Amino acid sequence: MASTKDWFETVAEAQHRARKRLPRSVYLALVAGTEKGLTSRDNEAAFDEIGFRPHVADLPEKRELATTVMGQDVSFPVLISPTGVQAVHPDGEVAVARAAAAADTAMGLSSFASKPIEEVTAAHSKVFFQIYWSGDRDRILARAERARAAGARGLIVTLDWSFASRRDWGAPPIPEKIDVRNALKFAPEVLRKPAWLATFLRAGSIPDLTVPNMALPGEEAPGFFGAYYEWMQTPLARWEDIAWLREQWGGPFMVKGISRPDDARRAVDAGVSAISVSTHGGNNLDGTPGAIRSLPAVVDAVGTQIEVLLDGGIRRGSDVVKAMALGARAVLIGRAYLWGMAANGERGVQNVLSILRSGMDEALLGLGRSSVHELRREDVLVPPGFTRDWA
Repeated sequence: MASTKDWFETVAEAQHRARKRLPRSVYLALVAGTEKGLTSRDNEAAFDEIGFRPHVADLPEKRELATTVMGQDVSFPVLISPTGVQAVHPDGEVAVARAAAAADTAMGLSSFASKPIEEVTAAHSKVFFQIYWSGDRDRILARAERARAAGARGLIVTLDWSFASRRDWGAPPIPEKIDVRNALKFAPEVLRKPAWLATFLRAGSIPDLTVPNMALPGEEAPGFFGAYYEWMQTPLARWEDIAWLREQWGGPFMVKGISRPDDARRAVDAGVSAISVSTHGGNNLDGTPGAIRSLPAVVDAVGTQIEVLLDGGIRRGSDVVKAMALGARAVLIGRAYLWGMAANGERGVQNVLSILRSGMDEALLGLGRSSVHELRREDVLVPPGFTRDWA
């Protein structure tokens, strides 16, 4: 269907609408990448180097997109990646959960989310809770148990973060809280985006920089910087810590942030259910190859021992198909759905998911595959040197 005021045809158009609607600081926070942004750009650009090998006859009349990820049946292999401190829409992660439920796919919820997990799981049953290695073991386990009690179906532990916040091109600072001083500071750019401001005013709220999922029972929700400080002061996780938490959790368990085959094998040894090949959206160590470049070597390293997902750079349904042809079981999307929510709230997220679903179906048709489970490396053309010689 053609684009309308309330519908867009591509993720690129969702990004364009998000940029027009959001205050400059909010938009720049969505697209930020560490330092020069090499990894952030390569996450997306690397997909353009992969070609298809299509068929032209005897094509399947119907294509099956459904699969299972960490024990959850999903109607297609595109999951919501956990993203923190959402300021693009007042409904935040609850709206995302409703959109994911409508699309019958699973959602990752960040421990730095703006909405408490209890509200999110009330909107959707297929939620995986994401945590960082922050605080001592008792606090980490208590957060996981809170998620379990709320109905989380699995745990995601994110390990790829080096606490670098430098941005060569000047991404905006995040205020510690929205008080009178900061309201006045950001007022000029906010007033230039009346539609975004009106959305929050109608909801009777302002962007909330507290992170309720980092609080334990009886505690007040900390602000973003308070939670971030605890995380920075925590001794870095070791593989034995991951194995301990996996055992304590006892259910589906993913490690997010893998880019090396040897780390993938260590994750297998730790007993995890799944890994996500990810660069934290280009917000970890700049110069790391785009996630799709690391995927084939990771898949070769672990085989079918665990599920391998990819997170980073997905903008089209054909990108999902490329990732699956190279061995991913499914993908996670972050910026794409945030742009959709900025453009049109919950319906905008549904819009993005619909675009990716349609693009997947079209790519499967062209490749002559009747199911995502039939995709193979022979379906794509990968140029020499694409994987940057991972060993």
